[in-house]
Amino acid sequence: MENIKIITTEDGSHSLYHEGLKETYHSFHGALQESVHVFIEKGLRFWRTKSGLPKQVDIFEVGFGTGLNALLTAQFAIDNEVKINFTTIEPYPLDMEIIDQLNYATSIGQDNLKTVFKELHSCKWEENIEISPYFSIHKIKSKLEDFQTDQRFDVLFFDAFAPSKQAELWTADLLQKCFSLLREGGVFTTYSAKGQLKRDLKSVGFEVETLPGPPGKKEMVRGIVN
Repeated sequence: MENIKIITTEDGSHSLYHEGLKETYHSFHGALQESVHVFIEKGLRFWRTKSGLPKQVDIFEVGFGTGLNALLTAQFAIDNEVKINFTTIEPYPLDMEIIDQLNYATSIGQDNLKTVFKELHSCKWEENIEISPYFSIHKIKSKLEDFQTDQRFDVLFFDAFAPSKQAELWTADLLQKCFSLLREGGVFTTYSAKGQLKRDLKSVGFEVETLPGPPGKKEMVRGIVN
């Protein structure tokens, strides 16, 4: 992928710059900080706390990308001894040559996660793979509009490229699909806080919350299925 370049964000963790879209995969203020705040704290931990700390969580992610969210989720599962089944879609998987250079395990401060990170990327697609007794991953090469399943999830990480770069991923129709993928009480979380996004989320049935964003970003959005 000649149009993908590795960059270092302000918290020292890597991200990627897509030259074709002129867009980074994460916030340049800090890739690790953003993922922890938006997806782990305001998504996974929030859902689990409000749901009474259940011992199993089913997560669906739009945009596997660098695998940072999956790695942080695997870390959460192991640290909290909670079983997490992680389903993620990605139409354009990254080359291992790029993945092998990313410094996420070191940035997190747990070198043992290097093995986990490599397994997340090297394991087979289209199969459910157990990475640890607490974490399994099912990677699917698909766009959201083409994805079909009868399964329902507790938490949905919406980590597509920004609305200004790929508006087709943020339509009301696809947000309706996200709503239908979640169980009652399910949580949709994303880094964006666009006004149109909030209006569309409300229109398809979500209860919408505007929350403080990660470092360097004023706001983010969370939707709840009630």
